[in-house]
Amino acid sequence: MKLTPFPALLLLLLPVFSSCSNQENLIQATEEGITESVYASGTIKTQNQYQLYSTVSGIIEEVLVKEGDLVKKGSPIYKINNELVRLNTENAQLAANYSAEENNRNRLKELKASLDYALSKFKTDSSLYKRQQELWNQGIGTRNELDQRELNMENSASNLEATRRRYEELERQIRFNAQQARKQVQISNTQQNDYIIKSESDGKVYKLLKEKGETVNPQQAIATMGDADNFILELLVDEYDIAKIKTGQKIIVTLDSYKGAVFEATLTRIDPIMDERTRSFLVEATFEKAPEQLYPNLSAEANIVIQTKAKTLTIPRNYLVQDSFVLLENKEKRKVVTGLKDYKKVEILEGITASDKLVDPLQ
Repeated sequence: MKLTPFPALLLLLLPVFSSCSNQENLIQATEEGITESVYASGTIKTQNQYQLYSTVSGIIEEVLVKEGDLVKKGSPIYKINNELVRLNTENAQLAANYSAEENNRNRLKELKASLDYALSKFKTDSSLYKRQQELWNQGIGTRNELDQRELNMENSASNLEATRRRYEELERQIRFNAQQARKQVQISNTQQNDYIIKSESDGKVYKLLKEKGETVNPQQAIATMGDADNFILELLVDEYDIAKIKTGQKIIVTLDSYKGAVFEATLTRIDPIMDERTRSFLVEATFEKAPEQLYPNLSAEANIVIQTKAKTLTIPRNYLVQDSFVLLENKEKRKVVTGLKDYKKVEILEGITASDKLVDPLQ
């Protein structure tokens, strides 16, 4: 028996292996569901999460809560040393007591007595002048007596008017000083209240950023606060995708702290201005059913669902050439019309059927 040389046998087998390899790289379009989505990443935030700031500078005298405490709106969080403000408040109160209207009643009484006397004298001098004028009209008395009575009456009138003006001015001054002193007490009390840093809403103390003895100023955050039970998703969407999304869209969410679990959320808000540094938009979403336990700043990844089709013709995305062509079994390059896309597959609207066999262009 004559044997075929080994090199010749290898040459005969190569086409067979090549044919098998090509057959393995052939696929056909599949009818199945597809969902197009936009990827976004972000963090968990509490509803109404905010940084608490002091409105004054000073040294922390006392920390009035612990991390994790539930607080009501207006609950004291920190107490800042305010000895100087306290002394100013006491001085303001002393000034208010001194300027109080009841403490200046004697001054008013003295001037009121002078006013009553001036009024009485004016009435007397007016009556004497009128009587002297009647006598003069009857030819009794002298002109000098009449002129003297008239002068007395005019002097009394001038004195009465001057006394009345002094009384009214003193009354206004006392009232003004009392109001001003009370207002200064209010200002001092307000300043004193500024040294008690309070919660801006009902919620939880998530982080205390300052300790007793540390200095604070209005530029530094001193605590992180937020709702105790309500959480939202803050996600960043690339500017190239922002036109595709709108509020109300469904979101599929995964969390690093819940490996293997998938959660659903709804897009509720789109920030109307882009962050120029990251070239992205901030969007917010709420969970349809939140995980049992959440914490602020947990990382999250999400897919915002743009459109879904339950049954359509799809092929793997890597079988698409230049975004609009496929390579057939006979090496023909055919144009196709695509539809929805996800990270693995693409919808084919026109160009091929489920019976066409496609070649992986990368093989």
